[in-house]
Amino acid sequence: MSTPDPAPDRPGGRPVGRRAFLGIVGLGLSSLVWGDSATRWLSGAADVLPSSVRSALPSGWRIYAINPPYPRFDPATWTLEVDGLVDRPRSFTLAELQALPRADQTSDFHCVTGWSVDDVRWGGVRFKDLLAAVGPTSAAAALSFVSAEEDYFDMLTLEQASVDDAMLAYEMDGAPITRPHGAPVRLVMPQMYGYKGVKWVQRITLVDRIEDGYWEGRGYDRDAWVGRSNDFTKGL
Repeated sequence: MSTPDPAPDRPGGRPVGRRAFLGIVGLGLSSLVWGDSATRWLSGAADVLPSSVRSALPSGWRIYAINPPYPRFDPATWTLEVDGLVDRPRSFTLAELQALPRADQTSDFHCVTGWSVDDVRWGGVRFKDLLAAVGPTSAAAALSFVSAEEDYFDMLTLEQASVDDAMLAYEMDGAPITRPHGAPVRLVMPQMYGYKGVKWVQRITLVDRIEDGYWEGRGYDRDAWVGRSNDFTKGL
């Protein structure tokens, strides 16, 4: 997860809408060289823009944190707790997670603050395989992902977590996920903006209803579909 930088947002915490963004673009592409802080203020998915405009937008990772420095973990003692509305609450070591059926994918990453990274290679486990080990009860409707970064969490419905490219990832671009990117495991949800992709995941709790996560409580959309949320819709 690369979380939105809250400072550049407009009052009320919500990102600048698509129409406002396109209005800014209409003032001239020269405005896109304002600098990093101003560029991050341009909120929305780059993929809704014409290729000529998208090519002028920033690309490459920007790592944000709400409580720096980034969390650390000890491989010898780290565990992932999976609990809540399950028949068999369990603590997974990293080796136990890696022993579950492995999934690999290549997908694009979109931050709601206007930048993207194409063709990120992820390796990890699908939620259907993770949840099969704990047995969700009939009352379970959502998953709460709690980060080792204090106060950060977000949620997905069970249906959202079951989409083909959602995963709990422990590898990125052919190597173990690094500390800035959420080591040892992070949520990957390519069809949603990056603030849903909780990094440094230390607990997954199954609950009976979905609630607002950290950034939703500050004005971002709960269902963060790329191009279909946060004041943006597909097409021009």
